[in-house]
Amino acid sequence: MQTIIYDFLFIITSIFILFKVIGYGIYEIKETKNKAGGITVITFSSIVVLLFIVIIILKEQK
Repeated sequence: MQTIIYDFLFIITSIFILFKVIGYGIYEIKETKNKAGGITVITFSSIVVLLFIVIIILKEQK
């Protein structure tokens, strides 16, 4: 039971951090006119969070 709660908290925290990073990526694109940097930050962080969530889900199935 505790692992489910911890996994849920980690997923919620990682999604919250993802939203913060997406905000920073949008700031990079709009304010500093750095489209490549903003897109890279958003893409890389989205992939990391997605893989993290997939690993947690696969770990739960064992």
